[in-house]
Amino acid sequence: MHPNPAFRQTPEARNIGFAREQGFGLLCVGTGDAPLVSHIPFLLSEDGRRAEFHLVRSNPIARMLAAPLQARLAVQGPHSYVSPDWYGVEDQVPTWNYIAVHLVGEVSLQPQDRLRDLLDRQSAVYEERLAPKRPWTSGKMSDGVMEKMMRQIVPCVMAVAEIQGTWKLNQNKPEEVRLRAAGEVEAQGPGQEAAALAAHMRAPDG
Repeated sequence: MHPNPAFRQTPEARNIGFAREQGFGLLCVGTGDAPLVSHIPFLLSEDGRRAEFHLVRSNPIARMLAAPLQARLAVQGPHSYVSPDWYGVEDQVPTWNYIAVHLVGEVSLQPQDRLRDLLDRQSAVYEERLAPKRPWTSGKMSDGVMEKMMRQIVPCVMAVAEIQGTWKLNQNKPEEVRLRAAGEVEAQGPGQEAAALAAHMRAPDG
């Protein structure tokens, strides 16, 4: 996370809302060797203090959960390279603008009998975003198939103790300079969701 305080003034509620809306991140756990990382969808509570997800039973992180683990769930948003030429002022350097929220806390296994409810709540959230499509539900599965598949995964929860957000949107530049760069990011910025990033650059505080 970028250390410049100018990029870390976002209210906690906005960081929580962003992480919940994204609903996908990198679960990172330290080991004696290189950290373990898993790409996971998750559900985040309204207050941001509980993240629920599942792992494949054979996942190395799941195998470490005989006891709770400290972990970080990194949620990446739109990002793009910003060329110094796009500012329209002298003596600038290249940079990369981005939005990211990290959830830090203790991860533990949940009782296996909570898995079906977790999966149903996850799919309901994602299916709702596909309206007017008729939602898929696990009730459409053939008898026994869902139960067989669930034996391969385990339900987990993170008790979130810390929420860190970085919204690096050129807040440290004069407004006219930032807006000029936003236009170029939208038009030709390499990265991911450049148009969404440009919209945030135009209104970095909301």
